[in-house]
Amino acid sequence: MEKTMILDGIIEGMPLFAKELIAGGVAGGIAKTAVAPLERIKILFQTRQAEFHSIGLLGSFSKIAKTEGLPGFYRGNGASVARIVPYAALHYMTYEEYRRWIILGIPGINRGPVLDLIAGSFAGATAVLCTYPLDLVRTKLAYQVVESPKLNVKGLLPSEQVYKGILDCFSKTYREAGAKGLYRGVAPSLYGIFPYAGLKFYFYEEMKSHVPKEHKKDITVKLACGSLAGLLGQTFTYPLDVVRRQMQVQRLSASNSADMKGTIDTLITIVQRHGWKQLFSGLSLNYLKVVPSVAIGFTIYDVMKSLLRVPSRDEDVIEVTTNQRNSPTSSLPS
Repeated sequence: MEKTMILDGIIEGMPLFAKELIAGGVAGGIAKTAVAPLERIKILFQTRQAEFHSIGLLGSFSKIAKTEGLPGFYRGNGASVARIVPYAALHYMTYEEYRRWIILGIPGINRGPVLDLIAGSFAGATAVLCTYPLDLVRTKLAYQVVESPKLNVKGLLPSEQVYKGILDCFSKTYREAGAKGLYRGVAPSLYGIFPYAGLKFYFYEEMKSHVPKEHKKDITVKLACGSLAGLLGQTFTYPLDVVRRQMQVQRLSASNSADMKGTIDTLITIVQRHGWKQLFSGLSLNYLKVVPSVAIGFTIYDVMKSLLRVPSRDEDVIEVTTNQRNSPTSSLPS
């Protein structure tokens, strides 16, 4: 009883942004781990097209199972979760914060999907900038295909390029190219996340606006709207994700030449060498993983918000607005 009271006190004393950080981080970590095998194969499709794309989804699963076993499906997932937890936490929290700031800063603004488009875009960019080095490390680790316990990695340059873990990858990447190397490929990430994050929230809120009021809190409705929004947003921005992956592993691939430097150059080179279809390589896998990922993410996020007693977004905006209007500082003369 006493422990429950202490826990209740801690939860009640937590600021709203901290609750949103925790809820988003937990949801992101669990959802990402659930779809890790598909994420690994998607990255291999994007970066090792000659080796994996030709054998298809089932063939890729079989190859990884034979050469690496079960751990192979989760190679790079540690870095992925280490990235997605702060990324999801920041994405959810900053989206809510940006939305509040816009509403409070521009009285009378229309609280429709366009507001979510703007807040979501800036939230996505903020989260990417803060967590990008972890995404780069995740990609490099997932790119490696270990053929034996001795880390004889097929298709890589000298053995010193083999990364043994997250810290080892960070260290070698930094020694090789400095801080700039940890942000290689960040440009297409920002180009992609701005429209993707914004469109995802836009489509989600737009679709929810057409749902009858009595069904708005139905979790299945949220999952359906969220999944469709994610699919639409991902389709429009996916080519930039492929460009980002190619830039991230450029130094690891023996087939790539040094002329693939910037975003536009990389995009053109991919089209010239492999055709425009390569810009959508792995997209079907992304469709397969988006639905369960969104479903799990939304469910866990809702559960965490309930446990942490986070008010609904509309109630929260009303509460914050009321508190600011009634605060002592707001009544002081200017």
